[in-house]
Amino acid sequence: MAKDQAERLRERLNKLKNEAKTIAVMSGKGGVGKSNFSLNFSLALQKQNKRVLLFDLDIGMGNIDILIGESSKYSIVDFFKNDIALIDIITSGASGLDYISGGTGLGQIFKLEEERFQEFLQELSLVFKVYDYIIFDMGAGISEDSLRFILSVEEIIVITTPEPTSITDAYAAIKHICYNDQRIPFSIIVNRAFNTEVGEQTFNRLSQTIKQFLKRDSKLLGVIPDDSVIMKAVIEQQPFLNFQPNSRASKALTTIAKDFLTEMPNRTEQVESTPFISKLKSFFMKGRS
Repeated sequence: MAKDQAERLRERLNKLKNEAKTIAVMSGKGGVGKSNFSLNFSLALQKQNKRVLLFDLDIGMGNIDILIGESSKYSIVDFFKNDIALIDIITSGASGLDYISGGTGLGQIFKLEEERFQEFLQELSLVFKVYDYIIFDMGAGISEDSLRFILSVEEIIVITTPEPTSITDAYAAIKHICYNDQRIPFSIIVNRAFNTEVGEQTFNRLSQTIKQFLKRDSKLLGVIPDDSVIMKAVIEQQPFLNFQPNSRASKALTTIAKDFLTEMPNRTEQVESTPFISKLKSFFMKGRS
């Protein structure tokens, strides 16, 4: 994009009053279907007439590109290395979803010179004006850098499965979050459950442990069944929500998205929220002191 065009675009965006809600999708371990959930959840929100941007921060994996069978022209790394505007890095996928592809260096954001970091925040604030929701697909587990992003969002969604190791790792991740912020809202998705009853039992085991040791109440956002359609969609490199909209998994995810949109405003209003940009800036400055 030519410089004068970019400036005109920035001027138009600056006039918008919209401010996107931020959600981090994370898991305690890999292989639980986190990125696939992020992709299809983003699409489900979009199908409810919400403007959604999926931001792939599962750095180095490029999962979103793989799941939808596309190769984006730019990734977040191009902002840092090639001075490409953040708004220009956004890819509009064939699935109808806007996304920013992951690169190879989340830590680069927090190693920037202060002036360049301010530019990143300014670019990000413009992107926030375009969308209703920004979904951050985080890497599995928690690193020092990913924690800063996670603690800056308005809502966290933790993905687990009924496997004991997955439950244990999900608890460890939630414990790490609560140790740093006792008030940030989080909810839990039980993925790959044999049925709803198994999913609810899994949640109950996890939530009881959280209540006992962390003194926090937990919210079950939903249960996604272990549906063979999901693997077929992965092989075809299509979101399962588009691949078979009437499958058990697709119906479950559609319900989850509707419930989320109904409940999120109430949950975030109960917590005194600092804007995402301000929080991220604060973490950056603390890292420099």
